[in-house]
Amino acid sequence: MRPTLQLLALVASATRVFASCAHGTFLRPRAENGTVEVANFGYIGKIGPLNWAGLESPANELCATGTRQSPIDMVDGVYTLIQGSDIRLTINDMPEGADFENLGSTVEVFTHGGELKVAHKKFGLKQFHFHLPSEHLDDGTSHAMEMHLVFESAAHELAVIGVYITVNDAPTNTTSTSTTTPLLETLFSTPVIKQISAPGTKTKTPPLFMLEVVNQLKRGAFQAYSGSLTTPPCAEGVRWHVSTARLVVSPASLARARDVLGFNARFPQNSPGRPNILLVSALGSVAAVVGVQLPLPVGAGDL
Repeated sequence: MRPTLQLLALVASATRVFASCAHGTFLRPRAENGTVEVANFGYIGKIGPLNWAGLESPANELCATGTRQSPIDMVDGVYTLIQGSDIRLTINDMPEGADFENLGSTVEVFTHGGELKVAHKKFGLKQFHFHLPSEHLDDGTSHAMEMHLVFESAAHELAVIGVYITVNDAPTNTTSTSTTTPLLETLFSTPVIKQISAPGTKTKTPPLFMLEVVNQLKRGAFQAYSGSLTTPPCAEGVRWHVSTARLVVSPASLARARDVLGFNARFPQNSPGRPNILLVSALGSVAAVVGVQLPLPVGAGDL
């Protein structure tokens, strides 16, 4: 297990790091009594990303000091391209439906099995959830939403597949080549999403069939890099695989998702290995106040 995740596992066992992207993993197991734990962090104001480190200390320290933080701008040079044919991805269908929960920070589907095998390592699927707008940037461009499928290995290593979600904005009286993704239309349909409109609520979804999503992802490629959770505790050592494939949602479903999710995307971080943007900003603020030129960390000039 990577040292950073190992350290955060110890910290998480002694603190209450609620409803992060690692929900359902060793860092944040689901409540055994079925209670939906609501996040103690958010995306605006005092509980937003600028102050995540201050919400839980030292658990969230890496949010302000880590040098391999996510999300990032997916540009040439920051990732390794892996063809979809070079991984093994399975996600079990859920004919009886699945638990769909509003964690306050996101809405999450608790899955019933799946596996990612890449570079001779196996990871089991724990859950998938959504961010609006996309957290990763696609060569400088954001998309309407992003889905994160969170996997965990037997050694408690974390891997996440990030999938951009675009909008089918073709007029209804035309034939569009960009059809919507049935999974998204099911989850964000009025009868389903209205059941979890408030944080702390959950519902059972209609049947969910995952094969189309799996096939879509495997037809594309994956932009792989080592980053972090995009929510507290911002643990590093996460194996990211951002898909070049796209899922598609209708404008009506996007509106319903937005009404529940609001804005829940962390701002893009520095390129992997570069100083944390919050640290660079703090040093720059001190320099401005005292009127001197302070030396910045190595690489900070490349921002």
